[in-house]
Amino acid sequence: MNPQRIAVIASNVFRDIFRDRVLYLAALYAIGLILVILFLGEVSAGTEGKISIDVGLASISLLALAVAAFEGGGLINKEVEKRTALILLAKPLSRTEFVLGKHIGLSGVLTLLIAIMTAILVSVLSWQQFAFEFNNILLSSSFLILEMALIAAVSILFGAFTSSLMGTVLTFAVYFMGHFSQNLLKLSESIKSESVQQIAKVIYLIFPDLSRLDLKNQAVHIITIPPSQMAMNAVYGIVYITLLLAISTIIFANREF
Repeated sequence: MNPQRIAVIASNVFRDIFRDRVLYLAALYAIGLILVILFLGEVSAGTEGKISIDVGLASISLLALAVAAFEGGGLINKEVEKRTALILLAKPLSRTEFVLGKHIGLSGVLTLLIAIMTAILVSVLSWQQFAFEFNNILLSSSFLILEMALIAAVSILFGAFTSSLMGTVLTFAVYFMGHFSQNLLKLSESIKSESVQQIAKVIYLIFPDLSRLDLKNQAVHIITIPPSQMAMNAVYGIVYITLLLAISTIIFANREF
């Protein structure tokens, strides 16, 4: 693999996505967050700080998810439909480099977007003089970047063999199932049915356990997580991303266009 060729693909993706004006989402986020906090000040005296952090981080996650799902689902299909993939792959560019470049470019956009929205959240919390732990919010946002990089890999995987619309829908489904799979597994343990437990285990194994990368509650309630657990969860995310990109490359390599 040639890092320079990967960097060229990634930079092109980065620029193309910004042409879609995704940074407008940050402005929308800032306006929405301020309105929510002003509303909370009227109805939730004493708890508006924690609620604001919870709503702020959840909103960052959903907006980043929208970018990952809608943009990632069409990254490969757009190249195929415009026939530009034939030109790119006719050059000394491997399909692995092509997929990696697409993922790195999209992940770069998500990283910048999450960083901007996190800065807005911290600024608004400071402005309102709410009590919060900066390190916990920073840690939560860092793991959110890893989570969105995983979702970007999921979106690219679906985009490698389905339409852009179907890839987007399936990406949303994986996100919500990934956050629900651990609860589903725990729920199945209370049901005395072996078949239900087996189905729950299969679902848990198929879908990524995104709750491992969700540190929102830790930021809201200022809970300290053992470094060893954080390291294991980070490794889990990185391994899952690597596996998804490897599968995407195999599928794309066998795709005829």
